[in-house]
Amino acid sequence: MELGGLELNNEFELMPNNDIHLQQFRNPERYFNPDDISVPPGYQIEVFAQGLDTPIGLVFTENGDMLIADSGSASGNPKITRLSNDNFEVVAEGFNVPITGVNYRNGDIYVSHKGVITVIKSNGTRQDIISGLPSYGDYSNNQVTFGQDGKIYFGQGTATNSGVVGLDNDWIPEHPYFRDSPGNYIMLNGLNFQTKNILIPADKTAYTGAFSQFGIPNRQLYEVVKGEIRASGSVLQANLDGSDLRLIAWGFRNPVQMKFDQFNRLFISNQGFDNRGSRPIANASDEFHLLAPGTWYGWPDYTEGEAVTQPRYTPEGGNQPELLLASLPSVPPRPFAIFPPSSHVMGFDFNTNPDFGVVGDVYIAEYGSIQYDPSSGIIHSNAGHRVTKIDMNTGQITTFAINKTGFPAFTTMGGGFGSPTDIVFGPDGAMYITDYTSTLLESPEIFLPNTGVIWKISRT
Repeated sequence: MELGGLELNNEFELMPNNDIHLQQFRNPERYFNPDDISVPPGYQIEVFAQGLDTPIGLVFTENGDMLIADSGSASGNPKITRLSNDNFEVVAEGFNVPITGVNYRNGDIYVSHKGVITVIKSNGTRQDIISGLPSYGDYSNNQVTFGQDGKIYFGQGTATNSGVVGLDNDWIPEHPYFRDSPGNYIMLNGLNFQTKNILIPADKTAYTGAFSQFGIPNRQLYEVVKGEIRASGSVLQANLDGSDLRLIAWGFRNPVQMKFDQFNRLFISNQGFDNRGSRPIANASDEFHLLAPGTWYGWPDYTEGEAVTQPRYTPEGGNQPELLLASLPSVPPRPFAIFPPSSHVMGFDFNTNPDFGVVGDVYIAEYGSIQYDPSSGIIHSNAGHRVTKIDMNTGQITTFAINKTGFPAFTTMGGGFGSPTDIVFGPDGAMYITDYTSTLLESPEIFLPNTGVIWKISRT
């Protein structure tokens, strides 16, 4: 049987709307079979390294060694590992969970982990060059990249899905005073959201306003909130030693990764709103942005350059979202490219090898998402779990590599992609893809150790 030209695994019953029925429980040992992945003619894919835990990213050194970042989501011990001459060596460990990225410059290893950026020197010494970043919420500070100006740039994620602390934020008991912070002065519309009071059960009901801590309402219409340098959903810049931290732009939800292209333009992968929490927003796309310094990119009121008050962002059976801000900090730009909702775009890289493909095109990892109904065994594959290509001349997105089933390997017991997290082109011109460990459908926050992998795609 075929779906969109791709062969389906016979162990699964094809259901409407890209659903499958799970007929056999997954084997906890991850099985690998590159033939389960569809790549374009003239390319081949193979397993480069396996037995990892939760590889979130990688980078090559000038001598061709590979540095691999393990987020720590499976082991509880984030670490940086060096792969050299087919040997693995732990370079450093004991970071905050999670590590979100690693980069390398002139012998120094830059590690981004929860709330902190740490530099590991060639002699093994460590220094936290930036700390106290607002990463106690849903999203963390992300991978550092280097500009031609001798500065570092990195993204800082938001505390919440859409600007309101609610029952979907499981970090509330541990950080009850945490909230989102804007990048400049904003004026609020005075909206408050009612939930169960999980901090003071005797009060039963909590009212929480925008950019407020849980249970604190916006007291009046047109309340003004002061901007901060360490803003939620921002792009930050600093010197290589972490000094002179500056806000460059804000209004992203989760700017997962950013890189400069051959023309010194900074591009950003940004994950869009989810349909959850006190202010759910449906059908919000993921985005690929070109950075314009000083710009507000729309969060928490805009996506794809459109207001979330548009009917298509209204959750099924729910209320149409209202704007939190009484006035716009600036006109939010349209993205360079737009991905389907819940693609969960992650790391990306620009191709510089003419033998691999068009120079300058972007290849991006999509972590993906699924919905699983344990009562029926139905799995709905929403989006992602693939590698896509962005034509940098047109902004058009095409699928480059995807499982032949269309579903992540941990749902089908197949041997292909699980949840790709990063893409880097190596010194040999081949593409290297980190792929997260297998997970459990019933408990997606639990990851199975030793099931992470790095794939390699090259020309035949």
